[in-house]
Amino acid sequence: MHNDIRLHGMTSNQIEYYAIVAGADAHQRYFFSAGEGEDGQLRFFSPGNEFILGKDGIKYAGNGGSFCEYMFGVDQPLSDLAKGEVNNRLVMYGALYDNQSGTLKFTDRTDGAQTFDRIFFDGNAVCNYFFFINSQSLKTSLKKQQEDLVKLLGKTIKRSTAIGDENDNAIIEEIFALLGEPGAQLFLFKLIDKKHAEYRDLFKSLYFKNKKIADEDFTTLSIMANDYGLDRYQQERIRIDVMYKHPDNKRIVDEYKNILIGCNSRGEINKLENARLTRLKTLSVRNKIPGALFYTLDEMLKKDKKLVDMEEHDYISETRQILAGIFLSERQIESTIDRDDMLKLLNAKKRAAENRDHTFEEILLDASKACDEKIRDGAKISLLEGFSYIITYFDRYDATASVINQLAFMENVKISEEMIRSMLGNKTKFDVLNPGLFQELFFAGLFDNKYMGNYGRKKVTALVKGLTEIEENRLSVSALLEQLTEIDNEERLFLILMEHVRERIRNFYSKYATKADQDALKLEVTEELRHKKLISDEIPENLFEETVLTIKKEAIYIHNLLPRIIAEQDISLREDFLENSGLDRFYVEELEREYYELNELNMDELYQIRKGLS
Repeated sequence: MHNDIRLHGMTSNQIEYYAIVAGADAHQRYFFSAGEGEDGQLRFFSPGNEFILGKDGIKYAGNGGSFCEYMFGVDQPLSDLAKGEVNNRLVMYGALYDNQSGTLKFTDRTDGAQTFDRIFFDGNAVCNYFFFINSQSLKTSLKKQQEDLVKLLGKTIKRSTAIGDENDNAIIEEIFALLGEPGAQLFLFKLIDKKHAEYRDLFKSLYFKNKKIADEDFTTLSIMANDYGLDRYQQERIRIDVMYKHPDNKRIVDEYKNILIGCNSRGEINKLENARLTRLKTLSVRNKIPGALFYTLDEMLKKDKKLVDMEEHDYISETRQILAGIFLSERQIESTIDRDDMLKLLNAKKRAAENRDHTFEEILLDASKACDEKIRDGAKISLLEGFSYIITYFDRYDATASVINQLAFMENVKISEEMIRSMLGNKTKFDVLNPGLFQELFFAGLFDNKYMGNYGRKKVTALVKGLTEIEENRLSVSALLEQLTEIDNEERLFLILMEHVRERIRNFYSKYATKADQDALKLEVTEELRHKKLISDEIPENLFEETVLTIKKEAIYIHNLLPRIIAEQDISLREDFLENSGLDRFYVEELEREYYELNELNMDELYQIRKGLS
């Protein structure tokens, strides 16, 4: 533990600072001076170094730089993202990146200034560190000092977990362990945007409860953001970073990232890896993981990587041809989008979504830019009308697919009358284009998806039947909503029961096969859930029996079948159990992962067992 002295305060009503000088004789030295008046600055100094805190920003000179934890997906360069152990951003004063050589170049021009807005925009939105070092070993030119500091500290700083934890003491200890000089002094400055920190903490407390933000909670967040005048981009950065750090999300996203990192280093993606990526993407829907977490990784790590043994899909080729065709009008060629073209485009969009193929969206974006340019250059307005016709159908597709996929794969999804009415309107438009198109686009093959659980199947079945009955005037929109809500409530209660019954069995009931044991178990669980105000009525007998049966099936799989499947590499035995047990495939895969981690088995073997089923 090193001696240190700390100064804590606010530069304004938003920026909080901690100024720390640590090391030999730190408590005896005078290391700062304060200006006078409202705009008075705080100046921190040592021979050759200074750091000035003002009302709106900072100034600095000498050696050192800044570091902060990377926020997920929005500011991490590819070179750092591809190194799984790198957590932090490090910027050294006077250092420039040479794109040709791929190395840092150092200069003696280390002085500079930054506003607080720029610091929290370029770095972490909540917390950023600055530092400089006073040392007898750093008496050379500034260029050489900076180069030496990067070699000495860079690797540790970029990989430290203490920075993300805002653990100042640990950061100080890590740096001093590397300096190896008893007389050295570290000047460390921590800057915190209090408004961003409050927004992050509120969002985290709300999101971590059940991995979603209720409407009333979103309203609370919006009010805070408006009151504080928070930038929309900063809000989005903070939300994505918090969602990524949820333990359930982080495990899946990191696995996805690690696969892509391996592919990136080779410049190609093989079929097994692509299947693993697709499985994780499907799993993310069930786990309510935002697609933005994956799309950013795909853009950075998968872009331009060749899919081994795969040529461009026919639906992509058709899309290119059709969208290119709408721009031929300047050559007096009839180029309107007809019904057959629209059907092909919708089918292509469906297949691109199923294959997680971003090429389709890239082609559409390029076509949109070309359309804008041609309209700007004087093309007929009919060109824009034709493109708008396509976009309108795609918007209908996205809105409908989003609701159906949530019902099919996510737990506790709330649906409204407005959403049902919107879906009915979209159904009419699709079926006018081609009778039965709505069924073909959204439900054909959906019930064959191995990852759709029992309650997802119930909800989608009720939706299909209900939409038909509404069109036939045999059911009202409110009645369909009531059916879906009832299934959702049953699912919610089942999940609560699974959690509490499993916990009771683990801690108190080694055997629960007899009716007497189960009756006692049910009574205790009922009292516990009432005490927690999670239920008000009795637990339905059939739902409790289903819960106990599910837990028994899980135990059989983990203790009896899975060890045999692993030993014999028996894929058919695994699939037979999953098909006939009725257990949720997502949850079984979680049990498998936990089993492999607990027994320190090679996860690649698990991927091999699953690969034919992804």
